[in-house]
Amino acid sequence: MQPTATVLVYSDDANTREQVRLAAGRRPAADVPPVAFIECATLPAVLERLEEGGVDVCVLDGETVPAGGMGVCRQIKDEIFDCPPVLLLIGRPQDAWLATWSRAEAAVTLPVDPVEFADALAALLRERLGVGA
Repeated sequence: MQPTATVLVYSDDANTREQVRLAAGRRPAADVPPVAFIECATLPAVLERLEEGGVDVCVLDGETVPAGGMGVCRQIKDEIFDCPPVLLLIGRPQDAWLATWSRAEAAVTLPVDPVEFADALAALLRERLGVGA
């Protein structure tokens, strides 16, 4: 059985979480392992799951309320040992500077473009897992 990569998806919007799952599919690229998703709708759930370990990439929704993905990203980069890379979902391209401030490794705009998202996720998985390309 092939190993899977674990992707944590944080958004208070079930539709956004679904967009992420559908855009990534079972495997975002042929050279990375299949992905399994952990969905979180609240900051405490994100922190609890990250403390357990085993997360390869985080996808954080910058539009989530009350704790937006940008602030959550900055917090987990400070608090979580060996924090997984973060793909930030941003509301508009002009918010890219905020993604940089939050220390996210990558950012894509909402609504999720499947090709752009899958490419960004696959790049982070390659880097984290040392596989592919």
